[in-house]
Amino acid sequence: MHRPRPQPATTARYVWAYDFVFDACANGQQLKCLTVIDEYTRECLAIDVAGSIRSWRVIEVLSRLVSLHGAPRYLRSDNGPEFVSRAILKWAARHGMDMALSDPGKPWQNGADESFNGKLRDECLSLEWFRTRTEAKVVIEQWRRHYNAIRPHSSLAYLTPNEFKPRYCSTEATEAVLQD
Repeated sequence: MHRPRPQPATTARYVWAYDFVFDACANGQQLKCLTVIDEYTRECLAIDVAGSIRSWRVIEVLSRLVSLHGAPRYLRSDNGPEFVSRAILKWAARHGMDMALSDPGKPWQNGADESFNGKLRDECLSLEWFRTRTEAKVVIEQWRRHYNAIRPHSSLAYLTPNEFKPRYCSTEATEAVLQD
């Protein structure tokens, strides 16, 4: 498979990176969190929390994000089966997005999302003992909003993603077109 290597993002919606983070609740329920970030703005676009996430659910989350924000040029991920399924590759191609898959065993090639996932673990998952998956969804969404609106980022000159985006990104409204 051809593995395009996009240059570092110089605008919003150029590269969205996504991956999984795993955890468990006090009641034994497994947590699988799909994280999606914009590499340029560092905005966390979504954290989908479930017990299991298959490729069809990844497509649902990405479709919702494309409807809200417009489509990125590239989707960057590792080679997990949910990310390289025939369904997701066809979906991305149909919407004009190229896949930027990291080489096997090289997580640093998806460094922006790996870094984000480390922050999610250190600042949220490791500090909480979720009783249920429902509680985890609520707390993780609160943390995501805090991450975007309150928490400054050194890579953004100590602005939050919500402060950075309107200052340094095009203000043109983007029309998202999903064709099924």
